[in-house]
Amino acid sequence: MKLSRLLPVSAALLAMWAALPARAENLLELYESARVYDATWQSAKAQYDANVFRAEQARAGVLPSANLAAGLTRSAFESTVPAVDRGIITQTATLSASQPLYRPANFATWEQAKRQVVIAESQLASAGQDLILRVSQAYFDVLAAQDTLAFVRAQKAAVDEQLASAKRNFEVGTTTITDSREAQARFDLVVAQEIAAENDLRVKRIALDSLVGKPDVQPSPLVAPITLPSPQPADVNAWVQQGEDNSPAVQQARVAIDVARLETEKARAGHKPTVDLTASYNVTRSPHGTTTVGTGTRNNAAVVGVAFNLPLFAGFATQNRIRETLSLEEKAQADLDVARRSVAQSVRTAYFAVVSGQGQVRALEAAEASSQSALEANRLGYQVGVRINIDVLNSQSQLFQTKRDLAQARYNVLLGQLKLRQASGTLKPEELARLSALAARP
Repeated sequence: MKLSRLLPVSAALLAMWAALPARAENLLELYESARVYDATWQSAKAQYDANVFRAEQARAGVLPSANLAAGLTRSAFESTVPAVDRGIITQTATLSASQPLYRPANFATWEQAKRQVVIAESQLASAGQDLILRVSQAYFDVLAAQDTLAFVRAQKAAVDEQLASAKRNFEVGTTTITDSREAQARFDLVVAQEIAAENDLRVKRIALDSLVGKPDVQPSPLVAPITLPSPQPADVNAWVQQGEDNSPAVQQARVAIDVARLETEKARAGHKPTVDLTASYNVTRSPHGTTTVGTGTRNNAAVVGVAFNLPLFAGFATQNRIRETLSLEEKAQADLDVARRSVAQSVRTAYFAVVSGQGQVRALEAAEASSQSALEANRLGYQVGVRINIDVLNSQSQLFQTKRDLAQARYNVLLGQLKLRQASGTLKPEELARLSALAARP
């Protein structure tokens, strides 16, 4: 078959594929995409790797070191008694090595480095939890914006129907022009709300696309009705204890105290001696002789020894350094207290926000049912002449506003549960898998 015949078929297939709706992705899938694309997360991961390699550098202070040095010199030698005039070449090579035997400052630095790795791990865990929350926020923002637009359009259709009814009743003389004008004003207002809702959805989609690195992301909607489980355990003090044990901020502050104590040990080491094991091997060769020897020479020398150094006086620098590090220890302890109190406050705030949100959802569910009943009653009253058009319009507006508030409240509860786990330091991708199970498959 000729290529010219295949082109129309390929174009048609491409057009059909492009016309197909994009596959909806759940929250866990979007999180995995964000881990690969998000620059903030990649920056945190690179910083973690750098911190690990920096910590490994401190280990060099307790490991042996070796050096190789070589040199070549040429000099002119001239003497009258006896008469000598020649160039002298000297070749040298030295291999030296040392092993710290007692260097308390170096060993304290190595212990500090180990704890710096723990701090880096906590920082990376905090960045991971922040990414989970940012993806979830963008995900639920898009779903809420979609719901808002759907409710506005449904309200627009209902108002349009009410406007048509008002016009028909005016034409037959059963109502005044006021009903038509009221319905028209409400319709124009809903059109403006629809434009604003469309733009808000567009902005929320752009934010989600920018976060996960994909164009035109279609987040999977949640199944209805949504089950909103209560926080488990249902005790705020238990959540506070979890924050005390698992919060990255508390862990970093706790390890920072150990780092500060080791810094004090390093300062006190300024009064202590150092002991190193040293060894060297030197070769010196003069192929054309020296100033005293006319033939070629070669000298080999091997040295093994112990180097001892004891600081005697450093102008009170060591004493003041110790005072400085002791003050930094107090600061680290105060920072730990601040971290604990901040985490406890954040956990309590997040816990009661979830509990309050669940109560708000229940109240809005009851309000939705009541608003639906009120709308039906007003419609019936309008038909029999005991209610006017504005009553129906107000009932419609109240119902759709309640629906929007209810949808937003449900998303806020789901997001609040993630914030509660973030505050307590227990937020993990597995929580996204649980929420993804609530997503409706296309």
